[in-house]
Amino acid sequence: MAAAAAVEAAAPMGALWGLVHDFVVGQQEGPADQVAADVKSGNYTVLQVVEALGSSLENPEPRTRARAIQLLSQVLLHCHTLLLEKEGAESLIGKKEGRRKKLPCTETERGSKAKRGNSACHRYQLVVHLILFYENRLKDHHLVIPSVLQGLKALSLCVALPPGLAVSVLKAIFQEVHVQSLPQVDRHTVYNIITNFMRTREEELKSLGADFTFGFIQVMDGEKDPRNLLVAFRIVHDLISRDYSLGPFVEELFEVTSCYFPIDFTPPPNDPHGIQREDLILSLRAVLASTPRFAEFLLPLLIEKVDSEVLSAKLDSLQTLNACCAVYGQKELKDFLPSLWASIRREVFQTASERVEAEGLAALHSLTACLSRSVLRADAEDLLDSFLSNILQDCRHHLCEPDMKLVWPSAKLLQAAAGASARACDSVTSNVLPLLLEQFHKHSQSSQRRTILEMLLGFLKLQQKWSYEDKDQRPLNGFKDQLCSLVFMALTDPSTQLQLVGIRTLTVLGAQPDLLSYEDLELAVGHLYRLSFLKEDSQSWVAALEASGTLAALYPVAFSSHLVPKLAEELRVGESNLTNGDEPTQCSRHLCCLQALSAVSTHPSIVKETLPLLLQHLWQVNRGNMVAQSSDVIAVCQSLRQMAEKCQQDPESCWYFHQTAIPCLLALAVQASMPEKEPSVLRKVLLEDEVLAAMVSVIGTATTHLSPELAAQSVTHIVPLFLDGNVSFLPENSFPSRFQPFQDGSSGQRRLIALLMAFVCSLPRNVEIPQLNQLMRELLELSCCHSCPFSSTAAAKCFAGLLNKHPAGQQLDEFLQLAVDKVEAGLGSGPCRSQAFTLLLWVTKALVLRYHPLSSCLTARLMGLLSDPELGPAAADGFSLLMSDCTDVLTRAGHAEVRIMFRQRFFTDNVPALVQGFHAAPQDVKPNYLKGLSHVLNRLPKPVLLPELPTLLSLLLEALSCPDCVVQLSTLSCLQPLLLEAPQVMSLHVDTLVTKFLNLSSSPSMAVRIAALQCMHALTRLPTPVLLPYKPQVIRALAKPLDDKKRLVRKEAVSARGEWFLLGSPGS
Repeated sequence: MAAAAAVEAAAPMGALWGLVHDFVVGQQEGPADQVAADVKSGNYTVLQVVEALGSSLENPEPRTRARAIQLLSQVLLHCHTLLLEKEGAESLIGKKEGRRKKLPCTETERGSKAKRGNSACHRYQLVVHLILFYENRLKDHHLVIPSVLQGLKALSLCVALPPGLAVSVLKAIFQEVHVQSLPQVDRHTVYNIITNFMRTREEELKSLGADFTFGFIQVMDGEKDPRNLLVAFRIVHDLISRDYSLGPFVEELFEVTSCYFPIDFTPPPNDPHGIQREDLILSLRAVLASTPRFAEFLLPLLIEKVDSEVLSAKLDSLQTLNACCAVYGQKELKDFLPSLWASIRREVFQTASERVEAEGLAALHSLTACLSRSVLRADAEDLLDSFLSNILQDCRHHLCEPDMKLVWPSAKLLQAAAGASARACDSVTSNVLPLLLEQFHKHSQSSQRRTILEMLLGFLKLQQKWSYEDKDQRPLNGFKDQLCSLVFMALTDPSTQLQLVGIRTLTVLGAQPDLLSYEDLELAVGHLYRLSFLKEDSQSWVAALEASGTLAALYPVAFSSHLVPKLAEELRVGESNLTNGDEPTQCSRHLCCLQALSAVSTHPSIVKETLPLLLQHLWQVNRGNMVAQSSDVIAVCQSLRQMAEKCQQDPESCWYFHQTAIPCLLALAVQASMPEKEPSVLRKVLLEDEVLAAMVSVIGTATTHLSPELAAQSVTHIVPLFLDGNVSFLPENSFPSRFQPFQDGSSGQRRLIALLMAFVCSLPRNVEIPQLNQLMRELLELSCCHSCPFSSTAAAKCFAGLLNKHPAGQQLDEFLQLAVDKVEAGLGSGPCRSQAFTLLLWVTKALVLRYHPLSSCLTARLMGLLSDPELGPAAADGFSLLMSDCTDVLTRAGHAEVRIMFRQRFFTDNVPALVQGFHAAPQDVKPNYLKGLSHVLNRLPKPVLLPELPTLLSLLLEALSCPDCVVQLSTLSCLQPLLLEAPQVMSLHVDTLVTKFLNLSSSPSMAVRIAALQCMHALTRLPTPVLLPYKPQVIRALAKPLDDKKRLVRKEAVSARGEWFLLGSPGS
């Protein structure tokens, strides 16, 4: 029996010896992984591996010893996690060995042997012996060292090493290994060993004191490989941030790292490691800026590099200075402040680089902030005051020369310092404001005054950063009257640019709490009122409206008292002028008044005054008390929509607007839709397509931000209005007949379905719609009514919007089946084919957006219609609708279910079928497929299109020959960005591209001509050698559009021809 057991035990050992022999002697790599896997699974133990290696570990041949140690190290790398775990260690050292061998134990271990046996002792002894073995091997031949380091790396990964071993290993490495003579991989291994021990044995390493720091300095000194430097920089940063002792080696540690500053590294092409210059810069900066103890060495270096001629060195130095200021104090900066200021001033004054200027200003800001936060002793010098005095002395006099080059650099330097702290802001502002106020009055030219006021504005904005407990201590209080006088002078100046700066300055002054008096506000409102009636769309007019909205939110009482009454009176005068049919100038003032009313509606109290004014204005139109065109009503609706957008920020205002404006608009529309004995042209204005579209935007905007609870209240009134004719909630609801848009309603009543669509398609998804089943069936029926295309389209869009939001389930399936049946019935011969197609299009879009399975079937049905003689062109244009964003329904803002990347999915699922259909289609049908394909590609994100470009480009080029202007324009819009993003692919077809673009530059369509010329411009981004043969031909051909009758075409022709002229010239 004993003999059989011995044979059985010898069999696996024989296999192990064979694997070891193959690796060490046979130079095969595979056995190492096999041995490691067997040890990890428990088939062998580490001791058995050591026994199998046997004499190879002591072989006189260095290469053999190296291979033997390499095998052992690889086993340890795979199994290091098990070394000090009880179960794992027993599998590594073997249970029998643990019981059989009586290794020495400490007294403590002997005392607890009854509880846990000898396993812990053997585990620790194993690790101790391994480490002692590897330490001893560090003295071996240089060929052995890499394998030894790998073994030590594996042991350093053990979380619970016996105490003292980490220190022992590092001392051995520091003393026995000349690290910088090793290959890069082995140096990296040394850094990893140090990193691992710092992570797990920090207190032990700190017990070494400064010796550990000195040892690491020797290891790192002379390192050049960027992969190793990243790790080395992290180690240095940890040394400092974790309070390791630097002892007398602070300067040495600085020197060993600062020698790499500034980083000058260009990664090789196709670098598999992905190390970028920026990675090294940030790692080194983190080291240099990690401790104030480097300041005396670092600051002179930074000054030297800032003063150099190398742009990258300047930028890196200024950014590093910026980072250092976060940890430095006055003590570290004191001796270097004059030199630092001189360098920064010179860079801002003289540099031609905006980046250097920006970094210089940021560094000055950080320096000032550092000096501001330092705690001073009572007898200490306040360096902030002296530093700011130097800045003021060097910059102040330049502010008196608004036409000179250094005025703006000086202002920027002062503003950078002032923005660092409240103390700095007070000091600089109190010195600069009197000077600028004096200079404004001293100079009379508008351009000079604008420059001075813009500088003043910059300093005023800085005041907003700081709060003052005592309002009387605010520096602006003493200058308030002068500032207001100066601003009001600017607002009355004929120069538009000075007015604009004046408006911005007034807004900033108004944002200062409790600065402006009631009288100041009254004057400001008066100026804004005057500016609000300048030429519409002028810069001052737009700025005045924006300022009115900002200040009205801060001072609602002043605007309610002084501006709103004036606008109300202006609106009444405008109504009178419209009634009398006065000149267009009065109409322009009327439109400006409407815009101003919406602009100031930024506070709930003001909304309650301005909203009734606009609604009352609409009632005047409805009653026929004024001569109104559709443009007048649309202008009012646009003002209402802008007001609704402003109300979205405040739930109270949003609900007030909704419950006030929506019933009023619905009542006006219902009243206008009622039959009359004598038809009124005035009231029918409200039923025009453009006016209803404007009302749709108001209702949709007013509904999207309602809370579900409030939306549920509103839906119980509005849906019954359209289904049951319940008008009880409408104001002035005494109508001559019943409102029944779905049941035998007149054409006018059916048109109001668009307003229902705007409401129900903007509701949150979790709002339950009453009588939904009846509503969906009524909408479906109306959508195929051919008597009123506007109504049928609105019904189809409403039906689709509700389908998109409806939760999946049986009811949704029923609605979809009804829709499919209706579409198929309508697409047969009959008068409703166009309406059925519109329903198909909108239902398909609703399902495509939510990834519904039926969307693929409906899309296939749509593709089938491309061959239809009557509906083919419309079906091609339908792909544009499927891929584009809508504004009234099926929008994310309206809570529609719009899945991310629906365009990419649609492209993947359907473009192959479109291409296949194009190739199989008759010649007269091919343009429809090209148009559909062009629409899909034009709205596809370019990163998705680029990989498919080689297969689709031929079809796009063929689409340029299609006579349809829509196809041409869509294809050109698709090709232009591709010329910039995929020049190599596009250059293969340069001959075709040049010919077709030049032909289209003479297209009858202005939009196509412009797009073709833009593509000709983009062509110049292709490789120059490819384009040079075409240069003479293109320059001659582009001479013709230079004489185009349209200015925009001529502008694009000049731009494109200029680029082709410069093609191939030096520096182009």
